[in-house]
Amino acid sequence: MPTTTVRPTCPAALASAVRAAVHPGGPAPEVADRVAAALARQLPRPDQLLTPAQLAGDPACYQTHPVHVEPDGSFSIAVMVWLPGQLTPIHDHVSWCVTGVLQGAEYEEIFALSADGGTLVPVTRRENQPGTVAGFAPPGDIHRVRNSGDGIAVSMHVYGADLARLGSSIRRVYDLPIEVPARR
Repeated sequence: MPTTTVRPTCPAALASAVRAAVHPGGPAPEVADRVAAALARQLPRPDQLLTPAQLAGDPACYQTHPVHVEPDGSFSIAVMVWLPGQLTPIHDHVSWCVTGVLQGAEYEEIFALSADGGTLVPVTRRENQPGTVAGFAPPGDIHRVRNSGDGIAVSMHVYGADLARLGSSIRRVYDLPIEVPARR
């Protein structure tokens, strides 16, 4: 995931709201739920975070722009810009994650490993419209995301990890066959 130059910070109120949601601690699903609620109240416009050039996207690949890394490493905020049809590999994460769609539409497919671990089983699919905020935590976070619209999609991602140190939130990429549900 290429990264380009970004503005140095996200809105202070957003970072503060996420910080307040993260620092009580607790199980990862509970932290993700609190961060999702905070993000839903503070969802910024794309132009508050990125320059017009960054918001134009890149034909080579969707772009990830870090906009905040908490000094203690407890969370990071990134903004992703997707041209039509761009998608992630099927992957999971090193930590909880909360996403908010700022512009466009993102189609998300969620998978589980089969009992023998040799295939991926589709669990659900959803199209996330602007304003949609969702959180999840490992395990159960195997997914693939794509821009399913005709225009540029922009989404904000809050991770419970220090992306400045790790470089990416992806723990594993899954290159397994996807089970096709049997017809009834």
